[in-house]
Amino acid sequence: MPTDCIFCKIVAGEIPSYKVYENDHVLAFLDIFPVSKGHTLVIPKAHAQDLAAGSVEDAVELMKTIHDLAPRLVKALGANSYNLGMNHGENAGQIVLHTHIHIMPRYDGVERTFVKTKPSQEELTVVAEEIRAKL
Repeated sequence: MPTDCIFCKIVAGEIPSYKVYENDHVLAFLDIFPVSKGHTLVIPKAHAQDLAAGSVEDAVELMKTIHDLAPRLVKALGANSYNLGMNHGENAGQIVLHTHIHIMPRYDGVERTFVKTKPSQEELTVVAEEIRAKL
């Protein structure tokens, strides 16, 4: 684990997160700068800077989790669709150099935007609890 990887620190429990799902291979938690209510990051627990740097097994586990989690997340929040996003490398917009995929729930009547917001800790806590209670 690189000592400066924030996602590795989240996996190790050294930094708190708004966890919504976890298994032996992946961790899913709310993005603290979401573009929509319930915007969730899904990461492999094993560090790899990007998808190509990781193992095929980690990539498969990541996608299996996305396949299962994304529709359940949307249903839990009353959304009706979602965007998936992955930035691969700094020039593509990857800020944290640890493989991750964004699940961005979308809602009727809410403009689709990719502008980051900064909800309060209380708001993030409520959303994470809402998701966990319905998964």
